[in-house]
Amino acid sequence: MGKLFSTPSRYGLITALTALMIDQSFKYWMLYIYDMPARGRISITPFFDLIMVWNKGISYGLFQQDTALGRGILLAITLLTVLALIIWLSRARDLLLALGLGCIIGGALGNALDRWIYGAVADFFSLHAFGFYWYVFNLADTAIVAGVALLLYDTLIGGGGDKSNGWS
Repeated sequence: MGKLFSTPSRYGLITALTALMIDQSFKYWMLYIYDMPARGRISITPFFDLIMVWNKGISYGLFQQDTALGRGILLAITLLTVLALIIWLSRARDLLLALGLGCIIGGALGNALDRWIYGAVADFFSLHAFGFYWYVFNLADTAIVAGVALLLYDTLIGGGGDKSNGWS
């Protein structure tokens, strides 16, 4: 691993493992200790609720899969995507790029692990305002969004577009 992964890439791997562990620990706590499935909707603030939702699809509940084959296909697509991101991460020379990829990888693996274990992704957070409800999400989704934000920042503002990202 020493020669395959640069120092930024190692930080990306640590970020991925950290995101995965935080996500899975929180989900375990919500499911088995706090027993969120038995509690129903819990209003935290006027715009934020906790609720138990099993997402059998992908982002925003698209492509719902009720069969083992469908869930297996979604899992395979996720794992292939993670593999591609790990290859990209192994070539990263920029810290923001590596951290962003790490967040995305960790979040994707967290949701993939849910799909493998439960057949669906456990989501808990519901944001809403003025009668509009956003999709219900989890910490893995938050890590993915944070990773995409880091990639965008690095590319558009941080000068990542001018640096070698390992693909040239």
